Parts: sequence; C-alpha cells; structure tokens
Amino acid sequence: MVIGLLLLGVVLSAGSGQLQIGPAQVVGSLLRTLGVDNGWAPADDLIEQTLWQIRFPRVVMSVLVGALLAATGAVMQAVFSNPLAEPGVVGVSSGAALGAAASITLGVTFFGIWTTAVFAFAGGLAATLIVYSAARAQGRTETVTLILTGVAVNAFAGAGLAVFMFTGNTASREQIVFWQLGSMNGSRWSEVSVVALIGVIGSLVILGLGRQYDLLALGDRTASHLGIRVERLRLVSILLIALLTGVAVAFVGVISFVGLVVAHMIRMIVGPSNRTLIVLSLLTGGALLVYADLLARTLVTSADLPIGLLTSLVGGPFFYWLIRRNRRRAGGWA
Repeated sequence: MVIGLLLLGVVLSAGSGQLQIGPAQVVGSLLRTLGVDNGWAPADDLIEQTLWQIRFPRVVMSVLVGALLAATGAVMQAVFSNPLAEPGVVGVSSGAALGAAASITLGVTFFGIWTTAVFAFAGGLAATLIVYSAARAQGRTETVTLILTGVAVNAFAGAGLAVFMFTGNTASREQIVFWQLGSMNGSRWSEVSVVALIGVIGSLVILGLGRQYDLLALGDRTASHLGIRVERLRLVSILLIALLTGVAVAFVGVISFVGLVVAHMIRMIVGPSNRTLIVLSLLTGGALLVYADLLARTLVTSADLPIGLLTSLVGGPFFYWLIRRNRRRAGGWA
C-alpha cells in the first residue's frame, strides 16, 4: 500500500505545475527512458524537457530527503529509547542551517558549487557531536539531557542565523530564509545523485544494525550482556544520523518533524522490529514529502510554498500531542 501511494504521488507530482502533464504521459516518458516503446510517451520536446530537467529531479529529491529524514528519526528513537528523539529536535538540522548560512554570508567558495552543502554537513555534524558529548555521563547517554541539549543547540543556531541575516546583504538574507524554510525548488540531477549515493549506502548500514537496535530496546545492561557494545553502537549511529541528515538538508534546507511523525506512527502500527520499521519509514517518509511538495506547488496558485512550513504545521501539533501523551503515562519521562 505504501509503495502504491509513493508511486501515485510521484506520477501526480511530476505532472502537476504551470504546465499540466497527464499521468499517462509521465508514465510513458519513464517507460521510454527505460527502453520500453509505448504510445503514451509525449511527442512534444517541451514536455520531455520539463519532466527530465525540472520535475523528475525535484520529485526524486523529495523521495530521497523524506526517506532519509524518516529513517534517521527511527534510528534516533531506537538508539535513545525516546519517542521525541528526532534530528531536528536535537539540533542536527539547525546546525546544518547555521553552517550553510555561514558560507552564504561570508562568501566562502572553497568547494565551488558544493561549498554550501559541505558547510551544511559540517554544521550538522558539529551540532550532533556537541549534543552527544554533553549527554554522556559516566559512560552512558542520558536521554533527557540529550533532548535538553538539543533545545539549547537549536536556540544557539537560531541566534547565529539571526546574526548572519543581520550582517548579510539582501541576496544572502534571501538564501538564509530559504534554508530556514526548506524547498525542493531548483533541484538538479547532480545534487540528486549525491544524496542518492550517500543515502543508499547509509540506509544499508542502518538496516544492517537493525538487530542490534532490537537488542538495545531490552536495556543497556541486557544488551551489553548479549554482546552489544552499547556506546559504540550509539556513536556509530549518531555519526550515521549526522551524515544522512546533513546530506538530506544540504541542498533543500531545513525540513522539520518528518522523522518524528513518520517513525513514531510506523512504530505504533508495525511494532518495535527495527528492520521492518526502518524500511517502512524510508518508504513512508518518501511518500509524505512527495505529497507535501505537491501541496507546496499547488496549494496557492502561481506560488511555491516552503515545504518546511507545511511539515511544521503538521509536526508541531503532533510533537505537542506526544509530550501530553508522555506526561499522562505513569512514571512521566522516566
């Protein structure tokens, strides 16, 4: 069902826009590219160029970013045994945005067109390491401290973004606003290929760690007795989360709450088996962001809404509901 929704979303999103393209033409164009002759493929070169130079890169980027953010949310919740753990909540996304803003405002061009993406990844990694090191105490990671440190890192990153917006020129301000709100607009195949390569490798690694995450759910002490090196697993997982989140937001800006909403809902439906959870999170996250991007382009006529705005409108109330739900439970945050 999830795969069907994802494929339907891809076809609808690729065909929607100022130039309307029918679903049959979208499917026909894809089949022709795969070497399958058919009568559905568009004969107009303008339609072909629109699909392959503008629509398909954007759609594929939406799928990849949504999948990676959802999967990293599932991993964080498994590693820290907390339903509120999510890359955006603990400061990874805001750290990436701060790194991107620094490169934009300071005019850094060390890595050419990839400079902003590299700085975004570095910022996300730095934020992750700061949160992780602050949350460690007596050889183990305190989950509540992790969340609270993430709040502090988010606040600091927000202040840093404000400084760069204040000191930058008009063009840099516009780019920083883009980073704060997120958008798939302008996605290119070269960027998609980078996200796809790193995303596929990272996803395979976290799937391989799925059994260890299942054992970790039994508690740190039990997992250690079963041969799991708990803190090493957490450190490797956090580095993977930083890598996948950093590359996900490096080209499209901050998109909040995808990991929180998708991973938590899938866990409620299919249970705690992490390999199944991660696979379904990848598919559902991709589908969610494809439909969110479709709404961003079609909700307001002749306007491209920031996709991060839409995800926050859903994720914010969901985050509040989770907090209320945890408070009502016996034992509270413990």
